[in-house]
Amino acid sequence: MTGAEGPTYTVDDALVALGFGNFQILVLAYAGVGWVSEAMEMMLLSFVGPAVQTAWNLSAHEESLITSVVFAGMLIGAYSWGIVSDKHGRRKGFLITATVTALAGFLSAFAPNYIFLIVLRSLVGIGLGGGPVLSSWFLEFVPAPNRGTWMVVFSAFWTLGTIFEASLAWIVMPKLGWRWLLALSSLPTSFLLLFYKVTPESPRYLCLKGRTADAINVLEKIARVNGRELPSGILVSEHEIELHKIDNPTEDARLLSPRTNEDEHPKGIVSNLGAISSLLVLLSPKLARSTLLLWAVFFGNAFSYYGLVLLTTELNGHSKCMSDKLQTEKSQDVRYKSVFIASFAELPGLLLSAAAVDKLGRKLSMSIMFFMCCIFLLPLLFYLPEGLTTSFLFLARICITATFTIVYIYAPEMYPTSVRTTGVGIASSVGRIGGMICPLVAVGLVHGCHQTAAVLLFEIVSLVSGICVMFFPIETMGQELRNSVQV
Repeated sequence: MTGAEGPTYTVDDALVALGFGNFQILVLAYAGVGWVSEAMEMMLLSFVGPAVQTAWNLSAHEESLITSVVFAGMLIGAYSWGIVSDKHGRRKGFLITATVTALAGFLSAFAPNYIFLIVLRSLVGIGLGGGPVLSSWFLEFVPAPNRGTWMVVFSAFWTLGTIFEASLAWIVMPKLGWRWLLALSSLPTSFLLLFYKVTPESPRYLCLKGRTADAINVLEKIARVNGRELPSGILVSEHEIELHKIDNPTEDARLLSPRTNEDEHPKGIVSNLGAISSLLVLLSPKLARSTLLLWAVFFGNAFSYYGLVLLTTELNGHSKCMSDKLQTEKSQDVRYKSVFIASFAELPGLLLSAAAVDKLGRKLSMSIMFFMCCIFLLPLLFYLPEGLTTSFLFLARICITATFTIVYIYAPEMYPTSVRTTGVGIASSVGRIGGMICPLVAVGLVHGCHQTAAVLLFEIVSLVSGICVMFFPIETMGQELRNSVQV
């Protein structure tokens, strides 16, 4: 290798030298639109379910199923698109997901009956499962020193999506109905398709695949847009480093950083793993503990977050267990107002994340927020006036937003590049199980006048999740992204 005869640099070195500039801002904007569209598709479930139940005389179980099938689709999609993007590239991963989400989301507005609506919303869920692909894609363009802060900024797009959807529902639903809300909410995803051709592939992924020349082209484009210069020398991919390590073990100290010296498996081997092999890597002795704990935390996060979103309307509507007719008449205005107010809880949640993630670390920040969520939910074990109920749900949602934001920073940092989107995708899939179960179990309890049992369930889930965070084996704050499984 010519790299052995002169100075070399890695993708991490290049990104640090190029800094976070205009190029990353454009990448952030593109990935952010995807995050906005996913948030909108999730938030509309709070409005569409009750509206369709009234229009089509559905049972409570049938209403819950409209939400649950989306999560079921996301469970399939998150796993599938993670594997596709690890094998065929990040760009192809989010192209397919954006296409599926946009088409199925728009067509669901024209669903002639309940069965068609369920099928189309399932397809929307499958498309939405590609969310982790976009977050991993953006992450791989961010220099290590800025990663925590900018991932919080990226998460702010989710908050923008929730607030925008709550505003849109408040405007559209009373006058135009749920079909218009579904159609308009599908439009942001189409912007991903419009600008897809100008999106770059992740240079880290290209190096992983041994496509060093393509990676250099992307890095040179970043340098031009940012007005910076690449480091002198030759870009060295991990695949080349590992081969050189085998052929020239005496020169390891000159070619490899201390972190890379700890790598065990050549990237060429790991990068060609199939779906089953990728799962085996995630459950290997080196990653099993982290993977299983991460699954538990994603489950708890999704169960709690989407539960709080749904309970914002359900607790106010059923706080005195009125008849369905009275509940429908009284809570229509409450529903839009409460969800709109609660959506703003995500802004202080993001600020808390930004303040804590690079100071307290990922683990401590998450555990504190989970335990605070438990404290704010305690008063809801009892029936409270609408104002107090909304206030405590607001505070609890601040905390759960912070944990959700931080875990989406921590998860891709924890896994090596070879299985990063697969690892985050599967963890996200497990989270979708939590989202899928939540409306069927917790919201069902509220409908059955069992508010105390419902809130107690959220208390237990949040508490267990916070304890699991404390047992994560590594803290990733300030560390470079790993490119392979470490010993």
